Amino acid sequence: MSTFLPSRRSALRAIAGIGAVVLGASACGPGDSNVASAAADQDTDTKGRRMGAEWESHARTFMSWPALESVWEDDLRYVREDIARVARAIAEYEYVVMMARPDQVKAAQKACGRDVEVIPLPVDDLWARDTVPVFVEDDGKVTGIDFNFNGWGNKQEHTNDGRVGRTLLAEYDIPRKKAPLVAEGGSFETDGEGTLLITESSIVNDNRNRGKSRDQIEAELKQTLGIKKVIWLAGVRGQDITDAHVDSLVRFTEPGVVLLDRAHPDTPADSWSRAADQAKAVLSKATDAKGRPFEIVDLPQPDLYEITGEGDDFVSTYANFYVANDSVFMPRFGDRKADKRAKSILQEHFPKRDVVQVEIDTIASGGGGIHCSTHDEPGKPVD
Repeated sequence: MSTFLPSRRSALRAIAGIGAVVLGASACGPGDSNVASAAADQDTDTKGRRMGAEWESHARTFMSWPALESVWEDDLRYVREDIARVARAIAEYEYVVMMARPDQVKAAQKACGRDVEVIPLPVDDLWARDTVPVFVEDDGKVTGIDFNFNGWGNKQEHTNDGRVGRTLLAEYDIPRKKAPLVAEGGSFETDGEGTLLITESSIVNDNRNRGKSRDQIEAELKQTLGIKKVIWLAGVRGQDITDAHVDSLVRFTEPGVVLLDRAHPDTPADSWSRAADQAKAVLSKATDAKGRPFEIVDLPQPDLYEITGEGDDFVSTYANFYVANDSVFMPRFGDRKADKRAKSILQEHFPKRDVVQVEIDTIASGGGGIHCSTHDEPGKPVD
């Protein structure tokens, strides 16, 4: 039984410290001087461009084999076991591609099994949601938007992960566009019908987009992703390495319906609880891109004293689930009552899909979840 009260994902073994923990305040940090000119790479015509919902058809799932002993230390072996377990589970439903450093391909293939394709492509860590480009459709053709990954504001080594946007798309001959912003895939949550949910803390932030206002960023997101309406949530600055990605806070299950992460009643209130309260307040008054009000469903966390994982960075949210072809993948934390309740909520909202629970204690101890470690490519499923 755990006897700690874990926080959200911290700086892992951060290269640089993070600012004070506040809601809606500005943080200072290194920007990305290479992004200012990227707008020139973007088309001004967004007609026919859209960012699809995760529940639409996938061609494949991309994942990344963790390589940084400097981050994971003695847990590197165990986090690899978690990643292999997730990959094998998803591979029962759709094609999975695991990126791995060339000298680690053999070990990754052995761990993941023959149903997972392991490709030699230099990576640093497992967070494929953030390093792999965000896919959009331009007049029905898939394009990868490279959001210039900079290690969540230069908080972690990303020499190889910063190049994944270019190298992976070249490997699969997918057209690439360089975004005029720095962001990560976990920042974005869409209903596929033009609505985008995003935390202000994760993108209107000088450690990604120095000097850019929220209005500027919103305009660039709409153009880059084909979004019609952006709904801003405050998030949390400085408490975790991502500055509070939306994919651990609130998720769509269908247009107009969201699941909202809620702390267990016995958990002391913290900045994440206040962020959830603020998100609920915003969403309860908002409408989506088609004018529909939101149905907000609470997705309770487990009892932190009943879970099997441990660590100050442990992420105990069920909201970081992944929707794959004919399936939904969610964590099993060891609180049997809470695990069962969360599964039943997801099954209710995805009645035609298998809901599969996977143990990911080491991934969660590093501050992430199944959604953080996966990235879907839209399209016809690969045979």
